[in-house]
Amino acid sequence: MLRKAQREAILAKLEETYKGTKTALNYNSPFELLVAVILSAQCTDERVNVITARLFPRLNTPEKMGRLTQEEMEAEIRDCGLYHAKAKNLLGTCHMLVERFNSEIPSDIKTLMELPGVGQKTANVIASIIYNVPALAVDTHVFRVSHRLELAKGKDPLTTEKELEKLIPKEKWSDAHHWFIWHGRKICKARKPLCRGCVVVEECPFKEKNFD
Repeated sequence: MLRKAQREAILAKLEETYKGTKTALNYNSPFELLVAVILSAQCTDERVNVITARLFPRLNTPEKMGRLTQEEMEAEIRDCGLYHAKAKNLLGTCHMLVERFNSEIPSDIKTLMELPGVGQKTANVIASIIYNVPALAVDTHVFRVSHRLELAKGKDPLTTEKELEKLIPKEKWSDAHHWFIWHGRKICKARKPLCRGCVVVEECPFKEKNFD
């Protein structure tokens, strides 16, 4: 792991560069964000935004979406990965929201995780963005960037999340989630990182740097 001063320098530069960034998913309500995040598993935000652009004008409440059959829900999201499972989870979530939560999205992370298709990462994102609950969701971008920068070394997202929470002040957890995501999307790409334009290239210990 890097020295404390190096870690602090990296986090400071990421914060300065990506301060104020938000999710790339388009939504107009807590329910729409929940649907978009469930759809985003193993699917790009760009693709999710295409799907929700045609979905939300008609099906923007748990009551409306929950009236669909499994087959109808699958047809709506067929161009999204894992659409069979996602359709089942979305319908289950809609029914649970209506029956147990008066169609409101829960603010508690553990309660959110009772909804079908909602794991730790999704619950963290929803609680963080909608209810300003300090949370640091670890998706593929956060995992990759934090490991390349040696800010974490956990072998799974949950362990990585706990490591980052120890490193980053609690009041910055939600914002830091977006720093890592946007840095991963724009610069620290999975296959070919753009190291020449990286703000933390001097501190970065990644051995496979690319300056082409």
